[in-house]
Amino acid sequence: MSQLLSRRHFVASTSALCIAPVFMPGIVLSQDTYAGGTTGPIHPQFPSQDPVRVKEMVGASHAKVERVRELLGESPSLAKAAYDWGYGDWETALGAASHVGNRVIASLLMANGARPDIFTFAMLGQLEVVKAYITANPGIQRTHGPHGITLAHHARMGGEQSRGVVEYLKEVGDADIGHTSLPLTEEEKRMYTGEYAFGKETSQAFKIGTDKNGFLGIIRQPDGVNRVLFHQGNHEFHPAGVPAVRIRFEEKDGKSMSLTVIDGKLLLKATRV
Repeated sequence: MSQLLSRRHFVASTSALCIAPVFMPGIVLSQDTYAGGTTGPIHPQFPSQDPVRVKEMVGASHAKVERVRELLGESPSLAKAAYDWGYGDWETALGAASHVGNRVIASLLMANGARPDIFTFAMLGQLEVVKAYITANPGIQRTHGPHGITLAHHARMGGEQSRGVVEYLKEVGDADIGHTSLPLTEEEKRMYTGEYAFGKETSQAFKIGTDKNGFLGIIRQPDGVNRVLFHQGNHEFHPAGVPAVRIRFEEKDGKSMSLTVIDGKLLLKATRV
């Protein structure tokens, strides 16, 4: 007959049986510390993975093969890491490797459980798989990858091995339609540039400015990631990778006085400081 064990009986019985050490992300428990104790600090979201390491993994997966190997050695499940760069612009580690054409990192991630999608198969030159996706889901070729990057771009990044996919996507059509952005003069960019607050805390603010390439972008203060803004007209923009989200500025006498982030039913208004 089965018996229910209390926590105290469970710990006592497992100690007696010399159960092997238990390993969890960020924690290593030896036999003599089984009832408590860690090898280092635990991040606030544990047992969810540390978002700092998740962000690093996705970033490294663009080009840093050795760092990817190191992170996988620490936690193999990071192969499935996904990070939101802002407003819902999600990118997986494998997605990062795919849109830059890094086959080595892509293979390493998949060997550790990363889940390939049509963008990865396009980069790898898996023509029959890409055809099957589009046959089963007509129009899926118009879907964007991370940051609004097109399916055709992923295929081109695969090089010679993906030439067949590139040619097929040309025949299908609509696989290379990226974000559109209406032109802005330097004077118009300056009209939006500045800091906008939606609270009293330092972190409750956005900064609008231009990057090294002259593109207008938005950054959550104090140390957020810059997101390029795509101009849609009438003082309205959307951030990279997320055309469903709108950032609308209110202008008066040639100067923007506030901005509103519109994400479905969520509205967040920030006033120029």
